Amino acid sequence: MRALVISGGGSKGAYAGGVAQYLMEDQGRVYDMFLGTSTGSLLVPHLAVNNIPKLYNLFTNVQQHDIFSVSPFVQRKKGNREYVSIDFINSLWQFIRLKRTFGESKALRRNIRRNFTLEEYNSIKKTKHDLVVTVSNLSKNRVEYKSIKDCSYEEFCNWIWISCNYIPFMSIAKVDGYEYADGGLGCVVPIREAILRGATEIDAVVLEAENMEHNKVLGKNPFSLLLNLFGHLLDQVERNDIIIGKLAAKNKGVKLNIYYTPTSLTENSLIFSKRLMVKWWQQGYDYAKAKHNLITTSR
Repeated sequence: MRALVISGGGSKGAYAGGVAQYLMEDQGRVYDMFLGTSTGSLLVPHLAVNNIPKLYNLFTNVQQHDIFSVSPFVQRKKGNREYVSIDFINSLWQFIRLKRTFGESKALRRNIRRNFTLEEYNSIKKTKHDLVVTVSNLSKNRVEYKSIKDCSYEEFCNWIWISCNYIPFMSIAKVDGYEYADGGLGCVVPIREAILRGATEIDAVVLEAENMEHNKVLGKNPFSLLLNLFGHLLDQVERNDIIIGKLAAKNKGVKLNIYYTPTSLTENSLIFSKRLMVKWWQQGYDYAKAKHNLITTSR
């Protein structure tokens, strides 16, 4: 049973789309199971119905207002350079309203329901072994994996949204009395979960470079420093997920192919730039192609 696993990574999900396009269209790989965390959970439903053109259009055209109903960031341009600063007015307004997060992502929930249809949901349930998204149960302090087989259409759309809620910059969700947020807070790359669910061959896309070759520039104010800190913690979770996944694959005799990004694509993956995401999609496609050609010639 072949599985496709896509990690969290915000706007860097465009890179994973390029990798998946090469594997599915050029290599003709057919997956029985799809697992995603955070941005990966946005990608896998469209990959499961093999609608890559639709996915490309969605991912390369997404803008801040498609994600945030209250955005904690301001995106600016200086010449050809795009940079980000904190929207202190929106953040202050959130404090005044006694909200616990700097921003709100209710616009993303609406967009998920608009772009992932009931017909696509039913098609996946009929034709695929499983589709799973990762969420973090903050009340229980544990990671949970939500299968499309166990959820109604409305419920599954909600779990996709919850899987993407990177707090404290996006919404906290409440379901059945429990509070939930981004699955990446507990599991960034659910390789081991794919193995536990019966995968015998896994292609995993990790939206981070295998080795960090540069020093990160830390934020110059408490908000951006907090973003850097969360990024550091998620990097550690990601590395542990990969180590555990590799060990589980070795013990179970599972073939595991991991596709990293060639470089660190961005310091703030919550900023969505069409120019960058088009570039990253192509980079993902080219990287997967180059890796496959290298494997082929080395045999």
